[in-house]
Amino acid sequence: MARPTPTSRALSQNFLADRALAERFARLAVPQAGPVPLMLEVGAGKGALTAPLAPRCRELRAYEIDPRLVPVLRARFSGAPQVRVIAGDFLAARPPRVPFSVAGNVPFSRTAAVVDWCLRAPALTDATLLTQLEYARKRTGDFGGWTLLTVRSWPRYEWRLLGRVGRRGFRPVPRVDAGVLRIERRRTPLLDASAYRSWRHLVELGFSGVGGSLHASLRRAHPRRRVDAAFRAVRLDPGVLVGEVAPGQWLRLHEALTS
Repeated sequence: MARPTPTSRALSQNFLADRALAERFARLAVPQAGPVPLMLEVGAGKGALTAPLAPRCRELRAYEIDPRLVPVLRARFSGAPQVRVIAGDFLAARPPRVPFSVAGNVPFSRTAAVVDWCLRAPALTDATLLTQLEYARKRTGDFGGWTLLTVRSWPRYEWRLLGRVGRRGFRPVPRVDAGVLRIERRRTPLLDASAYRSWRHLVELGFSGVGGSLHASLRRAHPRRRVDAAFRAVRLDPGVLVGEVAPGQWLRLHEALTS
């Protein structure tokens, strides 16, 4: 029997140890009946998620940065021709030019970088990630507030919290629970390319904090009467906090201020 592979704190490794949870995650990552053409797995570890993901993919590229685990993975999936184990850092990978999905148990310390990589990949269709529960809730508005990253990307991506995974389903047991975060590229963007630049400018200005309120921040680029009228149209109080404004309300503000 192979000796257990030690975990690395430097790599923020917490391996999923519950097979039922792994199967559930795979169903969430590939909700359609047929297999996905191409999937990239972030941090395959010992293959807990690779195993249920593989039958759902025509091609699965499993990235693993820990050189101690690569031989284990290659031996385990030697009989699965659709699985390609890649030794190296997922973040250093060049995004495929063809449509692809991303899935994985993301090292908590690298979550922001992985999400940024996904959002920058032109051909990404969706990403299903196990992240810290707090991160997943924050990005999906589950705390009742919204972040700059989510709102700014909303016309092109939908963010959803698909579930919660208790921390005791991992080894070693982390300090916090995890969440299943789903980022899905919209087939039809809510704004066309010509409007996206003004959208980003509006949202980034609103989240700048200049002036102490969203209303005051927007007045730096728009006359007060227009901002007042936009807030009335969206039924927003002038004293509303920027994080309390939902993406749909931002879209209506953008329409009112740019029309």
